[in-house]
This record gives sequence, structure tokens and C-alpha cells, in this order.
Amino acid sequence: MALGHKTRKRLSLLILLIGLPAYVVVAVTILNALDRPSIWVELAVYVILGIVWALPFRAIFKGVGRHDPDDPDAPPEPPKRRR
Repeated sequence: MALGHKTRKRLSLLILLIGLPAYVVVAVTILNALDRPSIWVELAVYVILGIVWALPFRAIFKGVGRHDPDDPDAPPEPPKRRR
């Protein structure tokens, strides 16, 4: 099932405003339950969790910052530069 551009935009906003803060609270709660491991272990866990949370949502966030491709009034995409 393919999500429309407007639906992906709304869902990504919902994830960023509600889901991400809830994820942070859960991660901090779990680490505090472990009686504060060393700073390096704690840093490694936060870095790993900071990457892992976004992996399931790649398809939702992809292309959200661009114009709606189905909108006839949207300006055309600029040409890609060659390097």
C-alpha cells in the first residue's frame, strides 16, 4: 500500500512530535534502570538507539521535504547538477 505525499507528511510530523519524545523517555528510563553504566557505554547506547529509531520509518520520511509530485500547481523540480 503506497501512502500519498500528504499522508506521509502528516505521519512523519506525528512521529517526530509524539513518537520520538516517547522513544527518548523510554530509552532514558531503561538506562536509568541499569544504574547508570559508565559514560562510554551510555554514550554508545544512546548513539545506537539514535540511529535505530529511524530505520523503520525510512519509507515515510523519504521525499517529505519535496513538493507534492501530484500537485499540478507545484513548481517543477530543479535539474540535478552533475559533478
